[in-house]
Amino acid sequence: MLGALILSGLLVACDPSPTSVALRQARTAAAQPPAEPETAPTEAAAEEAVPPAKAEAVQAIADITPGVDAVTPTPARELPATTEIVVMEPAAEQSDPSQSTEPPAGTLELLGQRIPPGSSTRLTWAASEVFEGVSTATPVLVVNGKRAGPVLCLTAAIHGDELNGIEMVRRVMHEVEPEKLRGAVIGVPIVNLQGFRRGSRYLPDRRDLNRYFPGNSEGSSAARIAHSLFENIVRKCDSLIDLHTGSFYRTNLPQLRADLRYRSVRDMTQAFGGMAVLHSEPAPGTLRRAATDAGIPTVTLEAGEPLRLQSNKVSEGVAGIFALLDSVDMVRKVQLLRTPEPVFYESNWVRADHGGILFSVVRLGQEIEAGDVLGTVTDPITNEQHLIYASDGGRVLGMALNQVVMPGFAAFRIGIETDGPPSSLLATADWGQTEQAGTSPPADEPPAEAGQPTPADDEDLEESS
Repeated sequence: MLGALILSGLLVACDPSPTSVALRQARTAAAQPPAEPETAPTEAAAEEAVPPAKAEAVQAIADITPGVDAVTPTPARELPATTEIVVMEPAAEQSDPSQSTEPPAGTLELLGQRIPPGSSTRLTWAASEVFEGVSTATPVLVVNGKRAGPVLCLTAAIHGDELNGIEMVRRVMHEVEPEKLRGAVIGVPIVNLQGFRRGSRYLPDRRDLNRYFPGNSEGSSAARIAHSLFENIVRKCDSLIDLHTGSFYRTNLPQLRADLRYRSVRDMTQAFGGMAVLHSEPAPGTLRRAATDAGIPTVTLEAGEPLRLQSNKVSEGVAGIFALLDSVDMVRKVQLLRTPEPVFYESNWVRADHGGILFSVVRLGQEIEAGDVLGTVTDPITNEQHLIYASDGGRVLGMALNQVVMPGFAAFRIGIETDGPPSSLLATADWGQTEQAGTSPPADEPPAEAGQPTPADDEDLEESS
């Protein structure tokens, strides 16, 4: 049987007989679509509509192929005239939801310049003139992301001798990629350029710039610089991190200083990951106070000591900043798990009662108990030694470097752990609020006279920030 079928196929292919011709005509007719009738045909009419040539071809195949009965083919049914044929396109490839659902970023306007989305640039901020009348241009780094989002500002070296923050700004600004950033990051690595050039905490007129915010356009030199920074840059921010170190030959454990009465500020501190937090109501005139009063959540990041670049302290600060950026979905960066740090709602300074040479016997970050010896002060002439004892248990958040001290010198700052916010803090009207009420700018302070301390010693310690 199989041989007969093969033989019949060969005969059809090679023999130009009427039978093979009919078969080819049948195949050609079958390949052509039937003409569309005006009305849908019935089954009986379909049988009568078979072309004679096609019927003859089918009969010829049956004649040459034993055992195969002739079957009258039924034409394909036509769809009704009212039926629509819809061609389904393949589903588009799913893209990153963050890329498709979020609007593109807009052009950022800052210092008279327009920064398009997905780009980075360097601007200059000219806040003042030096004594020679030459304008002082301060660099401002800007990264405007491809996607719309919040604006985070970083400020460093408001005190010109605090170097760790400068390096933090450099690392962050040059690591953030505009194509992967949501929102914008603005970095001012050296706010007090005049103090930085002189290796000094203060401005040339001996004023502390961080006591004059939000500033005054018609005030002293410090007030004018503060006003220019605040109006031209700070007001563009949705949140702000002010970077500092310890002051006057002191060093600080990497930590956040924050006014925890405000919910927006508390949320900001929690996003930093494993970094100690110290509740601190900022002194009037500080950038943190002015920005918070203006409704811009602001924290101070303290790390290390002045006049030094400390890579380990810088790395901890940078890790905290990127943890914040990741938490608010501005960047996507793998974060290493860090040991949670407590929130300190109380702290105190332990002072030296005698003058002499200070040597510390505890290290930064060490946990202590009340009555522990923190250091010694030795009289260099009589060799008489005095011990400094801890008045409370807690953790060493800040400490003086070994140096010569006078009686009353603030040597160790101890963070005191509590079960939670004190009742006095919970009772404040500001607790839990997300908006901050504005306050009037501080009065312009007169310059410090020779031999007199610049604005309150304790304020400098409390807010080197």
